[in-house]
Amino acid sequence: MSFRADTDLIYDWNVVAAEAPPPRAPAQVDDETLRDGLQSPSVRHPDIEEMVEILHAIADLGVESMNIGLPGAGPHVVASARRLAQEIRDRGHPILPNCAARTLVQDIEPIHRISQEVGIAIEVAMFIGSSPIRMEVENWDVDHLLRTSEKALRYCADNDLPIMFVTEDTTRTPPETVRRLYGQALDMGAGRLVVCDTCGHATPDGARALVRFVRAVAEDHGKPDVAIDWHGHQDRGLAVINSIAAYEAGADRLHAAGLGVGERAGNCPMDQLLVNLKLLGYLGAERDLTGLMRYVTAVSRYLDVPIPFNYPVVGNDAFETGTGVHAAAVIKALRRGDTWLADRVYSGVPAADFGLAQRISVGPMSGKSNVVWWLEHHGFEATEARVERLFAAAKQSDRVLDDATLKALAADPA
Repeated sequence: MSFRADTDLIYDWNVVAAEAPPPRAPAQVDDETLRDGLQSPSVRHPDIEEMVEILHAIADLGVESMNIGLPGAGPHVVASARRLAQEIRDRGHPILPNCAARTLVQDIEPIHRISQEVGIAIEVAMFIGSSPIRMEVENWDVDHLLRTSEKALRYCADNDLPIMFVTEDTTRTPPETVRRLYGQALDMGAGRLVVCDTCGHATPDGARALVRFVRAVAEDHGKPDVAIDWHGHQDRGLAVINSIAAYEAGADRLHAAGLGVGERAGNCPMDQLLVNLKLLGYLGAERDLTGLMRYVTAVSRYLDVPIPFNYPVVGNDAFETGTGVHAAAVIKALRRGDTWLADRVYSGVPAADFGLAQRISVGPMSGKSNVVWWLEHHGFEATEARVERLFAAAKQSDRVLDDATLKALAADPA
């Protein structure tokens, strides 16, 4: 069999004391790979054709929206954003594009122009620093932030541009400042509020508290159904769990980037976020994530970001074992034709759900069952002599043997 629902085989302590979120729409995600992700000082900036290929991989995952650039940065970004918008239009991808902009008309005007030229809506993700520490550095006060934002918001309203109002460093901003900035944005037509953990400061408790506070601000302004986004960074390694906490607290859309690329320690990794949302049941039941490897491979190749061998789900070792006891259990399930069981007996993530499969390797910690399995699945008869030869070589090695070495040993007639 290929699938079972034997939930009694796995006791799930995760749900014993968990507070399930109230019934609501599935989580949406916004891909930031080609905008915020490119702020990493270590990535290669892809050319436009490579960006287009990443766009198609994003679309295959059912991602609802993506940031296609900050056109205010110059003509090169205007050109790439226009091309990505055209590709979304021409391919009929159900992706809502957005563009970043400072709360300045000069940044928003090129977004308006691209939207008109291409003929599709583009959300304006206008951002402004809001925390006291940022205001100290810039010699700003809250009234300055409000005046600056007002001009940008009015331009959008006058030109029927969909507004995503973004406060930078929201997780270190006092509640009254949060209230005033978002309140003004709501009153001037913002359809989406973006809450940012710009410096990776938040914990899950902080994420929940802040999202609930922003939802209350929206209710106070007569906009209880306004969309709320969470944009988190990875400085403390909490970006995925913070994003989940934000959704559970009422956020509608979560921002992330492929392989977690981004400034400093990076953004929330989209691949890990999607896996966890899927396993938690927070994505739509029909969401197909079997294209996950295509997505991360494209991001890795075109941004020149290596995938660590032990990276969750898409790393080389994620579903591979050379350990005898573990491999024996997986092999027993596979010999029964039970891929559901094989995917779970030594894995917390079912490989098949993400287009992947369990792999058995041969190395110094292997048992003979590893060797027999490898031989049978590479076209060799598992004779006693072959098994002993490969097993002896594995025990003398200081690492897992690659397929070329094993094939040479298996082909030896001696």
